Amino acid sequence: MEETFRTSMAPPLPGGQATLETVDIVVLVLYFVLVMAVGLWSMWRTKRSTVDGYFLAGKNMTWLPVGASLFASNVGSGHFIGLAGSGAAAGIAAIAYEWSVSRVTTMPEYLQKRFGGKRIQLFISILYLFIYIFTKISVDMYAGAVFIQRALQWNLYLAVGVLLCITAVYTIAGGLAAVIYTDAVQTCIMLAGALTLMVFSFAEVGGWEALLQGYHNAIPSVRVANSTCGLPRDDAFHLFRDPLTSDLPWPGIFIGMSIPSMWYWCSDQVIVQRSLAAKTLSHAKGGSLLAAYLKILPFFIMLLPGMISRILYPDEVACGDPEVCTKVCGNPVGCSDIAYPKLVMDLLPSGLRGLMMAVMIAALMSSLTSIFNSSSTIFTMDLWRYSRPRASEWELMIVGRVFVLVLVVLSVLWIPVVQASQGGQLFIYIQSISTYLQPPVAIVFILGCFWKRTNEKGAFWGLAVGLLVGCVRMVLDFVYPSPLCSQEDSRPAVVKDVHYLYFSTMLSFLTLVLVVSISLATEKPRPEQVSATNQTATDSLVTYHSSSTLTEIKKRSSLYKMRNCIRNPSAKVVLNGLCLVFVLFGEPGEPSHLVHQIRPGENAPGRAGIHGGGGYGDTGGDGGRPQGGASRRDGPSAGQRSCT
Repeated sequence: MEETFRTSMAPPLPGGQATLETVDIVVLVLYFVLVMAVGLWSMWRTKRSTVDGYFLAGKNMTWLPVGASLFASNVGSGHFIGLAGSGAAAGIAAIAYEWSVSRVTTMPEYLQKRFGGKRIQLFISILYLFIYIFTKISVDMYAGAVFIQRALQWNLYLAVGVLLCITAVYTIAGGLAAVIYTDAVQTCIMLAGALTLMVFSFAEVGGWEALLQGYHNAIPSVRVANSTCGLPRDDAFHLFRDPLTSDLPWPGIFIGMSIPSMWYWCSDQVIVQRSLAAKTLSHAKGGSLLAAYLKILPFFIMLLPGMISRILYPDEVACGDPEVCTKVCGNPVGCSDIAYPKLVMDLLPSGLRGLMMAVMIAALMSSLTSIFNSSSTIFTMDLWRYSRPRASEWELMIVGRVFVLVLVVLSVLWIPVVQASQGGQLFIYIQSISTYLQPPVAIVFILGCFWKRTNEKGAFWGLAVGLLVGCVRMVLDFVYPSPLCSQEDSRPAVVKDVHYLYFSTMLSFLTLVLVVSISLATEKPRPEQVSATNQTATDSLVTYHSSSTLTEIKKRSSLYKMRNCIRNPSAKVVLNGLCLVFVLFGEPGEPSHLVHQIRPGENAPGRAGIHGGGGYGDTGGDGGRPQGGASRRDGPSAGQRSCT
């Protein structure tokens, strides 16, 4: 029988908890009205009657909403609860996780174009749906439930059901455009509320120096005797930790964490779909850069407040006795995941509590809308269209909307499983599951992009074996959960001694060896498979004026005329670059809204093709012949070779 002792005379469970008042409810209602208004506005603003219009927002998004949506889709309620909880439990090391060319709609479709066949596309589609339904949605639902239970004292299923219904309404009705525009609004709300809480937290604890000193003294009054339960880590303020004995070894952070991160940011449908919706490659890049800068903020607005919460409420956030933890949050492993909602409800005044409640709901809804829309896209474009290749666009639209409803039902049914399987640190749980399922997909995607010799057989069998090994480790983690801190660890060595980040490294290497060896031992991929999915930016983003052909733009361009008179190669290279910039973004004096995007395989008005004969200095259509039927050898056409 475990012996407990008190480190002080303070009671283990502080008294009453603040609840939402009338002004907080008003703020919440105003938030919901704002979100629904933005969703309805985006529904009327975009053309939703086509597949591209519904699933890719008409490919007309600029960098600002793309970047905001990338950030909002990534930073869900799981980050607010999980990252703050990891900061409270183990310090700053968890922040290490934070620090459109092929005309495809989904990433499985890209892999199908790259490798040929259908089995990889179907395999990846089913895997993505599995990850979204049973990992992403479940994590967000649990994180949202933690906050709702402590803030509203509502019945769990009623609160979650209302949120899911509101989320599903504008996702189903508005498509990706509604998701991206509401994400942009919710990003502003999240940042405003989280920065406000950060300021209040530092003011309450006494500043940075008080945080450094107070964290190591944040010990609960009731702990298990002769154990480390409830004690803060000695390396709490170290980002790079011991490679053998720490919770986040530094070699694993550099290698094992990088592979799943590549999968997430480069091939996860939720993230990639936002970039595919950008109107040009430049806007896609700009959105990614904006999201990258915003990703600096979670350290300050999530992790540090979690550490402060431990200092202010050690008996609850850092509870060290299983019985006490069960009374506090219902989880004997630990209650670090309540760190953020505890700050919100006990530290903020009325009104601001309502704002932060809106922030958490914004994080939950933005993440869920992204997952709903992307999962619907994968099911419709990769699975349904495979079974019904002649399905009309209207049928695909209906199927996409109905599948969102199916996801809502599955999410509600999965809530009891989430409650039963919750861990002590939600954020670490997310990362560990990611390292078991994502590395094989990332390796196949990277090799498909950068090694032309990769073929379908190598990709498929590397993917299949890698995922099988990863699933075995994941199942072992569920069968042999982490023991309480006062119990002996009797798990198998592969679970106990092999850190999940090191396992990610080994799994990536295994998949790499399999893909390379099988690809080299079998036939080469067809040239069209490689060329169709490895376009350069200049091949993929040729623009033209909507009221004239590309040739007519060149006729009016003084830069093009000047270029034809210059013989110096270096000067010609510079002018070629300027010509390309003006063609892509509109020459001074050109109405920018009349510039349209051509992607590979599309033809400009009056042109037979865009790859017929050479670079931008030529007007080649089919067979490299300029417009009007004149051969290139016939001499310059009007305005093309003239120096005046």
